[in-house]
Amino acid sequence: MYVQTVLGKIPSDQLGVCACHEHLYVDLSRIKKDEDTRLQDLDLVIDDLQLFKRLGGQSIIEVTNDGMGRDVTKLQEISRRLNLHIVASTGCYKDPFIPDGKLTWNREQLADWMISEIEEGIEGTGIKPGVIGEIGSSLNEFKPIEIEMFHGAIQAAKQSGLPLSTHTTLGTCALEQVEMFQKENLPLDQVIIGHQDLNTSDGIVLEVLESGAFVALDTIGKTNYRSDEDRLASLIAFIGKGYEDQILLSSDLTRKSHLSAFGGQGYDVVLRTFIPALRREGVTEDVINKLLVKNPQKAFSIHSRKGDLR
Repeated sequence: MYVQTVLGKIPSDQLGVCACHEHLYVDLSRIKKDEDTRLQDLDLVIDDLQLFKRLGGQSIIEVTNDGMGRDVTKLQEISRRLNLHIVASTGCYKDPFIPDGKLTWNREQLADWMISEIEEGIEGTGIKPGVIGEIGSSLNEFKPIEIEMFHGAIQAAKQSGLPLSTHTTLGTCALEQVEMFQKENLPLDQVIIGHQDLNTSDGIVLEVLESGAFVALDTIGKTNYRSDEDRLASLIAFIGKGYEDQILLSSDLTRKSHLSAFGGQGYDVVLRTFIPALRREGVTEDVINKLLVKNPQKAFSIHSRKGDLR
């Protein structure tokens, strides 16, 4: 089994401590009309990632896709400068971030485009994505273009074997996403349902876990949405129910103000504050290793049974 990074394939067991959902070069300002959401200063980002590395971080799943300011050549530069594994993404986010040129595309057109990026590289760079994501639904609903995007992503995932990582707005529509994957017979162990630490219904998250999908608790440190103490309590409950093999962690930085240099949580927040809090609650090193290392290895591997990309 292997993972596709911006510098090429690596054996899955080389991924190491992995943040499952981050943005290293992103621009949401076209829609948000806020310059803080243009996070594109490589030197600042690299300085912040040094903190992540010092605490043992080795890999980043970078889920910035088309319409979010994606530039995989910048990811490659960061990867080389830091000796950090970075996995790039194909796909589009959600309405209204989908590029104008793709708003009228149907699921077949979207699938063909994603498959071409997977097989040939992104935008003429030859750099291949290792994940389809983040594919998003809106707050409590799927907009029509989002339904097409999801179905296109499912088709691309089936054909390529790449993992499919989702966005749920404030944690909503998680079960609806799972139901869509089930109806289309996409293996749930190929799916990561995102932002479930923003879903305050532990019961719903447990249903998602019961389906076999991976669950990302990936907005750690964003305490304007929910306290990390509450996130911690939910995680401990999920571990207590036996789902320690399906949970992934990250912090989903998207703004300049999220960087440590500006007083934000930084890319190291999970390793710096959340993991020590787990230890204080008595979570074992074996379980912590699953959350940070073993589970990302499984979630982001491209299995030969799903196809071999050349």
